[in-house]
Amino acid sequence: MPINYPTGAIEEHLITRRGVGLFDIDHMGQIEIAGEAAETFVSHMISAKVSDLVAPMARYSLLLNEKGGIIDDLFVYRLPNSWWIVVNASNRAVDLEWFRSKAPTNVSIIDRSDDTYMIAVQGPRAIELLDKISNTPVSPIPRFCWANISIEGIPILFGRTGYTGEDGGELFFPAKKAIELWEYLLECGESFGIETKPIGLAARDSLRFEAGLPLHGHEIGIDINPIEAGFKWACDFEKEFIGKEALLSIIEQGISRKLVGIEVFGGVAREGYEVATADGVIIGRCVAGMYCPTVKKYAANAFVNPNYAKIGTNLSVIIRGQPRSAEVIKRPFYVPVYRR
Repeated sequence: MPINYPTGAIEEHLITRRGVGLFDIDHMGQIEIAGEAAETFVSHMISAKVSDLVAPMARYSLLLNEKGGIIDDLFVYRLPNSWWIVVNASNRAVDLEWFRSKAPTNVSIIDRSDDTYMIAVQGPRAIELLDKISNTPVSPIPRFCWANISIEGIPILFGRTGYTGEDGGELFFPAKKAIELWEYLLECGESFGIETKPIGLAARDSLRFEAGLPLHGHEIGIDINPIEAGFKWACDFEKEFIGKEALLSIIEQGISRKLVGIEVFGGVAREGYEVATADGVIIGRCVAGMYCPTVKKYAANAFVNPNYAKIGTNLSVIIRGQPRSAEVIKRPFYVPVYRR
């Protein structure tokens, strides 16, 4: 996946917001978990509730260590006879080893990543495009559910999921069909008069950033827990899972920092830049920052002292040694379609 295509990062971002963006995300990993104790095992390993999941449902979750640190975030799909876990590229090997190290003998952990290709089709006209070319319409499939479909004879597991804040889906299919399907999607978009373009890594980052979706190593990470990052909602405290006791202790003691969104005036905040009070006291640090093309703001995500996390609080970001005014604003900066 290139940083951007010749179209350019900002235009690719805007295309995804108005038409259809195609994302070559084969770098993502896919792990299948099966066996008679698979449900119990998956429930123990991930933070989200899974006992209510039946095929064809899917859910966002976190993978935690015993200290409550976030090893990864992932999507879990409930298949008829197994569990399909989609993990981030940079964490694929770590996640796989973590699952295998904890698995009992009656649970199998299978890495499907090399044989499976993954393309995301995202945007307000994505479902329209897919309805026209799939052997069965995808529009009736609810958000966070999946179905087996076929496009141009290629068997596809279609998940109505994504990481852009837009509607659309993610396609899982045999890797040997990757170029054929990619080119067919582009050709069909053009033939139907639906703006359809390939989207690079830069726009993928700005799209997820605007929509309040985390990126491992930035808003979440092994040294970040779900409570301070605002992902308590992704943890089911009615069940047992790795990291639960640590999180309960953190909740009881209180957090020392909190993830907030800030609008920055007079400069671009980058990862690592310090955040200060209006009178210059350092209270935190940015973990991501950029221009948001849809909402037309320069913004950042930062961990700050919770006493300064209230929306409307005036702060400053130290940019190249100079304080630039900033204000805590509501996240997400762009409300995802499925939350409206």
